[in-house]
Amino acid sequence: MSDSTAYEGALADYFAGNATDGPYNAHTDRPAMLALAGDVRGLRVLDVGCGAGHYIAELRARGAAEVVGVEGSATLLDHARERTGDDPAVSLHQHDLEEPLVFLPDDSFDLCVVALVHHHLDARRELLAELHRVLRPGGTLLLSTVHPTADWVWHGGSYFDEDRVETRFGDSGTTNSYRRMTMQTLLGELLDTGLVLERLVEPRATEAARQVDEARYRKTHQTPFFVAVRMRKVQEEPSVEEGRA
Repeated sequence: MSDSTAYEGALADYFAGNATDGPYNAHTDRPAMLALAGDVRGLRVLDVGCGAGHYIAELRARGAAEVVGVEGSATLLDHARERTGDDPAVSLHQHDLEEPLVFLPDDSFDLCVVALVHHHLDARRELLAELHRVLRPGGTLLLSTVHPTADWVWHGGSYFDEDRVETRFGDSGTTNSYRRMTMQTLLGELLDTGLVLERLVEPRATEAARQVDEARYRKTHQTPFFVAVRMRKVQEEPSVEEGRA
């Protein structure tokens, strides 16, 4: 995310705490995304918009061989460093996600995770092209974002509006900015990269969220807050000449 949309200062501190045990990040989005990931043992993983490092810590605990985190916020990276400690299999980079991932080589990751950051970006297509580039053939992209229906319910107007909106950020007393998109736009941009859609889920909060916040738990069972997808980079078929070699 750019300087104008990255969470910094008090907002970043609030997010880092809320994402640890909040009903939406910890008990709705993250369980769904990790279920889509499946067995990550031995995988090299890229976490784009890694925030305070919650996914990195979880992926390492589940056996990922190496996790590279990329984040635009210096404050959130401080939280990520505190959460991941001196783990030699974790590397963290501060980088504006509106810009190409030039420091990452082609075909170098088995799994890319983009959790609840996509809707903040303007250069969405450019980032998706970069993720396709750095994924190995057969590799997986996991991406979650705000559900288009939720935006329609919360902000009104037309479902087809794709404007940038300001929304209240939990109980922090602050707002954050992101861009609305339709389901057609979201899936169209993903499929235009050449990635293949394997699964789409509309997560609802787990029972653990009920213990944290009963009202917000119920909200996710009435309105779809998020949508998460698993995409695959297609293995290239060998040419006839290669097959005869």
